[in-house]
Amino acid sequence: MKTRLAGLAAALLLQQPLAPQYRTALPGYRYEFPRDHFNHPDFQSEWWYYTGNLKSLDGHRFGFELTFFRQAVSRDPTRNTVWEVRDLYLAHLALSDLDGGKFYHLERINRSGPGVAAASESLGRIWNGNWQTQWHGSDQELKAVSERFQLHLTLHPEKPAVIHGENGVSQKAEGPGHASHYVSLTRLATSGDIDLRDKKFEVHGTSWMDHEFFTHQLEPNQTGWDWLGLQLQDGTELMLFHIRRMDGSIDPHSAGTYVDAEGKTTHLRSSDFKLQPTGEKWKSPLTGAEYPIHWKAAIPKLAIELEAKTPLECQELTGQTKLAPNYWEGAMVITGQRKAQPLSGAGYLEMTGYDRPVQLVP
Repeated sequence: MKTRLAGLAAALLLQQPLAPQYRTALPGYRYEFPRDHFNHPDFQSEWWYYTGNLKSLDGHRFGFELTFFRQAVSRDPTRNTVWEVRDLYLAHLALSDLDGGKFYHLERINRSGPGVAAASESLGRIWNGNWQTQWHGSDQELKAVSERFQLHLTLHPEKPAVIHGENGVSQKAEGPGHASHYVSLTRLATSGDIDLRDKKFEVHGTSWMDHEFFTHQLEPNQTGWDWLGLQLQDGTELMLFHIRRMDGSIDPHSAGTYVDAEGKTTHLRSSDFKLQPTGEKWKSPLTGAEYPIHWKAAIPKLAIELEAKTPLECQELTGQTKLAPNYWEGAMVITGQRKAQPLSGAGYLEMTGYDRPVQLVP
């Protein structure tokens, strides 16, 4: 589950009706890699999402986010020039200076044009201007340059790709196609440099990559979601999300995935886990939204109990226009236990729909 700039794309598309030429996410999809790490133009929406928790040699802690988003606009075969707006390419870049107490974020939107933004298997590259990830075999080189900070990171997968959901789909609502094809690289050993305030930090840590492609997900009675991606120090990972409804209830299509130390996955249905805020909140001075920033998670059948807290309350991404949804996306510190043995780790939390309901296209 990722917001990205879907609301802005929706506004730019003027809420166009669902075009019949786009596929929907249906059970039985046959994944192939590396093909499925790249572009799927037969689906209307797609995003690639990177987050990570990193530490410099002197112990300074950072979190980062880099997201690429593709929203199809037209597939008219009679109009196929280089400047035809077939897709909108959007991106978010954020850096959490956890020990410095600062949060930086930027956004951009482009059309493909003559190579301005795209995702290409043949080039092994996903990019939007000078923000990009370049694949070198199974490794990725991530670069992002801005006036405020720069990232240059190498990401090496320590586990194979994880396919979330059941029978190839991550169901988000009732009915065929109300789903996504959802793939993650849940443990990417990460090293490189962060340039911030005229200082270069050599960093290392772990990152997480999500990739989803779909044509329809949420229903009008679903207002937003809370998503956690956790990397535990025992070599396991956990992804949990729940979808909130207008009436305050949690949608039964909420789900999760547990990944053991060898990479074997266990699908978690909504009845298999509890994901609850503790009551501690942070109120945004910009949007007025109140975000729960301390969460508890329990998976009884795995004998896991966890708490997720953030070292930096202000990690809200706000758009330059009210057409785009605002959301909180930030680095988390994890503590807990499994079968009475202590657990710790790091992760990322995303919360959407706290200032107004999220509206995805179409």
